[in-house]
Amino acid sequence: VNENGENWSMGQRQLVCLGRVLLKKSKILVLDEATASVDTATDNLIQQTLRQHFTDSTVITIAHRITSVLDSDMVLLLSQGLIEEYDSPTTLLEDKSSSFANLVAEYTTRSSSNFEKSVDH
Repeated sequence: VNENGENWSMGQRQLVCLGRVLLKKSKILVLDEATASVDTATDNLIQQTLRQHFTDSTVITIAHRITSVLDSDMVLLLSQGLIEEYDSPTTLLEDKSSSFANLVAEYTTRSSSNFEKSVDH
């Protein structure tokens, strides 16, 4: 390993950072795009690990992947740097006019479309 992990990919560095957090058993985590450089399967494993090992911790997640926050206690949605919505994911999803519900619907549609394309080929 080179100094600062320069010979590792960004995704590999992110996994090492998350491993360090697991070992420290931190009570407060700030995850800023923590899974941005990993594939979807790895992201799912990371989310499962966070759910299992940090139930008694405060986890602040900054993410563009909507799946990263679906099981959070609260979601704060920003638009152009301003608070647009703040509530539990369940409450936001129940309001079909909410921006959060629209983002989840868009993600679901896009994911289904990508899956169908991969099956067709």
